[in-house]
Amino acid sequence: MGQTTQMSPAGGSKVNGARPGGQLGELLLGRGLITEEQLEMARQQASQHGRSLGRLVIEMGFVTEGGLVSILAEQLGLEFVDLTEMMLDASAVSLIPEMTARRHNCIPVRFDEDNRLVLAMADPANVVAVDDIRAMAKRDVRTVVATKADVVAAINRHYRLDSAAESLAEEAAEAAAGDATLEDESSAAGEDAPIIKLVNLLITQAVNDRASDIHIEPGERNLRVRYRVDGVLHEVMSPPKSVQNGMTSRLKIMADINIAERRIPQDGRIGLKVSNKAIDIRVATLPTVYGEKIVMRLLDKSSVLLQLQDLGFQPENFRRYQESYKKPYGMILVTGPTGSGKSTTLYATLNILNKIDVNVITVEDPVEYRLPGVNQVQVNPKAGLSFASALRSILRSDPDIVLIGEIRDRETAQIAVEAALTGHLVLSTLHTNDSASAMTRLTEMGIEPFLVSSALDSVLAQRLARKLCERCKEPYVPTEEELLHAKFPFDPETDELPKLYRAVGCTSCGKTGYRGRMAVHEVMSVTEEIERATVERASADEISKIAASQGMAFLRDDGMEKVRQGLTSIEEVMRVIVV
Repeated sequence: MGQTTQMSPAGGSKVNGARPGGQLGELLLGRGLITEEQLEMARQQASQHGRSLGRLVIEMGFVTEGGLVSILAEQLGLEFVDLTEMMLDASAVSLIPEMTARRHNCIPVRFDEDNRLVLAMADPANVVAVDDIRAMAKRDVRTVVATKADVVAAINRHYRLDSAAESLAEEAAEAAAGDATLEDESSAAGEDAPIIKLVNLLITQAVNDRASDIHIEPGERNLRVRYRVDGVLHEVMSPPKSVQNGMTSRLKIMADINIAERRIPQDGRIGLKVSNKAIDIRVATLPTVYGEKIVMRLLDKSSVLLQLQDLGFQPENFRRYQESYKKPYGMILVTGPTGSGKSTTLYATLNILNKIDVNVITVEDPVEYRLPGVNQVQVNPKAGLSFASALRSILRSDPDIVLIGEIRDRETAQIAVEAALTGHLVLSTLHTNDSASAMTRLTEMGIEPFLVSSALDSVLAQRLARKLCERCKEPYVPTEEELLHAKFPFDPETDELPKLYRAVGCTSCGKTGYRGRMAVHEVMSVTEEIERATVERASADEISKIAASQGMAFLRDDGMEKVRQGLTSIEEVMRVIVV
């Protein structure tokens, strides 16, 4: 019997009767994708650890997964497809249920000229999957190869909630019309109830779409469901008004909220696993004239593992911020509006500071993410546990590092400043538009300027800007007028027009042109000159000018530098920063 080659799901290959990775290694060398030294290094690792050569060359950064899979596909005489660049035929996709597609890591993409179903697979050697699909679709199947990540992303993208949610909403509306008690707990108890399926579908799709929030908003005649993706709200469906009470009650039951109380705002929490991801959902209800609006904040626990370097710091800003948090005492403030990533930055900082030899205590409202090894306290106004009272107790608990969720009042600010002056490292947030305003805000709260200037070590102001989609962004040369209007650092007399990038939109980014977000920073180190100006009650503008003369880059400057690097667009920076 001759040699047989099959693709492994990990992206490697197994050749019967040959040494591991032998044929694959020669292919990679022949294509010039890898050097002999790199191949030898990967082979040694493969033999030492019993790993697939294909997976190792990807992990070591020698070859991309797409590049490797395309070579293996050619070796098998199959076509390789990039699913992120393809428009899939909806009628082809609809032939296979989502569960089957996920089980076999495959998705139909189109029909070919012979009317065969073209099936993109991560492992085309899986003949059982091909037979299943052939029987299910009742037609011949032609397999093509795609990376596993692209297949999963395409399944998430194309098996969307639209049609399923519409049919479930209609089913739920019919049930509501025939059941006056749909809103009570007993009717929502059955796991097969349409309302339960609809709510589960909304949450699952929100996670797949990378949404940070779900808004369920009652209107006069219907409901509106919107997802916030990369900081921007998008309407996803509009179910009939008759399902409003059922959806509200179901979510209240899940969040352990009083379903009988509709007159006051309430909040709760839901813990779920969606697509093997642990998700915490913070639920808030708000009485409106047309019923209760529900906002769900989706907290992906993996985001607390972010490194500071992943947050988009420019080297100089990172150096300044690093100098501050490495000090054993003092106060660091992170400022910006709601939803500007302040908590994420503080958690990423805590991940660095949280060591076995320090006592880290936080007081938050609410505790959004649970951090191992950190003592987290949640304020409870009803029980009399405010930021200030919790802080006083914390300072009696021998802390080294204290994180305060937000400085909202004079009492909290006073205790935080005193803690920083008595040998503690204090991290907190404040709602100001820029870093210099933090100094004046604290003095306006009633803290003596000499205490503010002595306690405060650094202020980090930040915003979140959407990143351009790497797959579809296009280069262009802007006009001189555009650059001047955006206050882009550009001298028309001496500088050439720069090459920048703009959003286009593709299937990978949901036609928005953007995918993911990054922070734009402004780091102000509190120097002697700034301390002196604070004591003299100088304005925020005057403090800002001193900081700029000492090398601080404004939010606008950092944003425009990221535009120059092709990470985002001028329009996006102008959306999030007043330039």
